[in-house]
Amino acid sequence: MGDASGLLDFLASGSPVTGHRPWPRFCLNMGQWRDLIAVLESREWSLLGLWAEPEEVHVALYDEARKELAVASLACLDGRFPSLSSVRPGAIRLERAIQDLTGLVAEGLEDTRPWLDHGQFSISHPLARGPAPAAPRPATGYAFLSAEGEGLHQIPVGPVHAGIIEPGHFRFHANGETVVRLEERLGYVHKGIEALMQGKTPAEAAKLAARVSGDSTVAYSIAFARAVEAALGIEAPPRAQGLRGLMAELERLANHFGDIGAICNDAAFVFMHSQCSILREKVLTASEACFSHRLMMDRVVPGGVAQDLSGESARRLRDLAGTLRRAFEPLVEMYDNTPSIIDRTYGTGIVTPDLARRFAAGGFVGRASGRAFDARRDLAYPPYDKLDFETSLLNRGDVGARLWVRVEEARASLTLIEKILTDLPGGSLQIPLPAGGGEGMAVVEGFRGDILVWVRIGPEGRIMRCHSRDPSWFQWPLLEAAIDGNIVADFPLCNKSFNCSYSGHDL
Repeated sequence: MGDASGLLDFLASGSPVTGHRPWPRFCLNMGQWRDLIAVLESREWSLLGLWAEPEEVHVALYDEARKELAVASLACLDGRFPSLSSVRPGAIRLERAIQDLTGLVAEGLEDTRPWLDHGQFSISHPLARGPAPAAPRPATGYAFLSAEGEGLHQIPVGPVHAGIIEPGHFRFHANGETVVRLEERLGYVHKGIEALMQGKTPAEAAKLAARVSGDSTVAYSIAFARAVEAALGIEAPPRAQGLRGLMAELERLANHFGDIGAICNDAAFVFMHSQCSILREKVLTASEACFSHRLMMDRVVPGGVAQDLSGESARRLRDLAGTLRRAFEPLVEMYDNTPSIIDRTYGTGIVTPDLARRFAAGGFVGRASGRAFDARRDLAYPPYDKLDFETSLLNRGDVGARLWVRVEEARASLTLIEKILTDLPGGSLQIPLPAGGGEGMAVVEGFRGDILVWVRIGPEGRIMRCHSRDPSWFQWPLLEAAIDGNIVADFPLCNKSFNCSYSGHDL
């Protein structure tokens, strides 16, 4: 493969796969795969996803300079593939998960510890061609990385936490109050969603997609629906596309209000927390009134949407946008003029722009550290392809920057809701899914960042394989870096400023 200038030029010598939409997929041989790894050392192509089937591994890459996205695949006939982790650190945990789920071996992967498999699986390698019964092993036998130095001590936190929160283990090495290493252990809420989807109809699998991460149920539903529609070569009706965008912005708004308040609460600014919780509740109450569910779960389906928006509901949402804007702006001003909260959030938990770029961090984590990627704009899909909106970009990479990006995105969501309602077209809500199959992929901007869904549908119209990649896969590792050198007491504040998903990551 030559020294081509762009991603598609480079992959063109591979074998193109027919029926993969909307972006191309190329099958590479072993030599071409190794060439790809070598080229990735010098090209700033972002790793968007890495997943496997029993005898094949796939990587989704994005050339930000040329706005090109493609999937490269390698047949693993001997059950092995060269690891991408040396050139893309975001691949490390994904390759560990691939080894757990399929049994394929990532050659060159330095960290070979199990990731999702805690020794409690009833079968080994559940996504392999022929899974075998597994011998359970102690879940406590995980070998955490060590740190050496005088006066260091360990602080284990979790996996069970105080309050209602999903499980995850955090192992701190600290010198006094200063954190010198944080290591996470996740996978406690692995649900086997990818295996459960196999053999389901798109309508049945859509319900599973909607439950990958409950706070992003709309975004996941849109991503799954768009992947299915791409595989089948169809587009949802214009009104359905507008309603999807409307629900996505309501979901983004509710989560940003909740996060802004929660971050402030961890810095003892309780008033901000209570007021933002009221705003979040207003969004959830309106969502239930307009779409019959507080989280709008199962409202987006392959082929369209399951519920229309009445004229009365549209007026209610217009009024809501105005009410929220009037209530939110004084809170923003209060935050910005409270020295105690600024002192806690500015300069705390820094993620450098270089690290955000290396991990292809999306959403507010990436944009607070200088990575401008937003799937709504850069991989534009309806209704955003016809909407103008601004995305906030900062370079500080601290807790305050991640909070402020949320503030700007909440403002933008209020404007987008008004624009979508003004231009919402009439017409049908769904189109029937055609017979047949194909391969499709979608990248959708959830409130945390870009969600990727890849699907293969068989000729009989059932799911053969579906892979979902949550933005948290590339954000959890950055939390480990962000807390380095900070005090232990600032971990809740840093953690909340990321608000990574346990469930979306663990699948």
